[in-house]
Amino acid sequence: MNATITAIGGFVPTSILSNETISETVDTTVEWIEKRTGIKERRLATSKDQATSDLACAAIENLLQNYDVDRKEIDCVLLATTTPDHLLTPTASKVCEISGLTNAFGLDLNAACSGFLYALEMATTMIESGRYKKVIVVGADKMSSIVDYEDRNTCILFGDGAGAVLLEETESEYGVMKSILRTDGSGTSALLVPAGGSKFPTNMNTIMNRDHYIKQEGAFVFKKAVESMSSVSQDVLASNDLSVEDIDWVVPHQANLRIINAVSESLNIGIEKVKVNIDRYGNTTSATIPLCLWDFAADFSVGQNILITTFGAGFSWGATCIKWGVMRKRVPEKSSKNDSKSEYALVH
Repeated sequence: MNATITAIGGFVPTSILSNETISETVDTTVEWIEKRTGIKERRLATSKDQATSDLACAAIENLLQNYDVDRKEIDCVLLATTTPDHLLTPTASKVCEISGLTNAFGLDLNAACSGFLYALEMATTMIESGRYKKVIVVGADKMSSIVDYEDRNTCILFGDGAGAVLLEETESEYGVMKSILRTDGSGTSALLVPAGGSKFPTNMNTIMNRDHYIKQEGAFVFKKAVESMSSVSQDVLASNDLSVEDIDWVVPHQANLRIINAVSESLNIGIEKVKVNIDRYGNTTSATIPLCLWDFAADFSVGQNILITTFGAGFSWGATCIKWGVMRKRVPEKSSKNDSKSEYALVH
């Protein structure tokens, strides 16, 4: 029994934060940002009451409506996120409620930028066990809630968004292949939000020191990301008896265009095979992989081999291969003009 992706959904907020706007608030230039990161703009959830759960629900709604999926048949929702609505209660619980997934249980998973890949592996094993038939995996992050827009080293990188996939069982050869996941806790201090957890609870000093925002050692993280994504990609190809020539598409974590290009060069895979949307969305953390799958789904053909690789805080990283399978038939685009959930009805 294999687990295969049969439906995809995505959502990005409508508000755009451009390089021009950032260059007016911190000491940087449009040219510097684009040259160093490849990012031209990013989307932000600017509404005060729009949380990660809302982004996730919008992506799920896009999936459910576009592929006419029965909500009652969903067994589980795995939500990969670094920015939960609250420290205490799982965001997945709210997502299940809002999305009307009354027969599903929900679970949050935090592996930073590798979160979606980790959750995809968990969902795959759930399907392969035969105990679950339909699992939705969501990657969603409202990174603007933890970005310091006075820090030019981090505020240029991140955006908000969400992507979701439906995994179902199949007896065909298609689906998620073997994955390799890795963790190295010694890299924790190089990329983290220092305060707000049990180690450094919120107090006046942590607020004054701006310790509730992302802190990053950029050069060190860059080097580790290239090394780790390149190495684990080679390992996962070998574990699946695949060569570089067998790969039709690469879907890498969208952290920095220079990282993506360096990994592509290391693997000797032409950049024309690499899917990139960081220029439009920035780094959406847990959402980068599913948003790429959503963005470029029309390019994937049945039987093609897709290599996915990620790297994030923790340090967490990994890779998997997917033999693209048969998707559910898309339904005609629905008008959202009088839909009470029109805020979620971004059809791609």
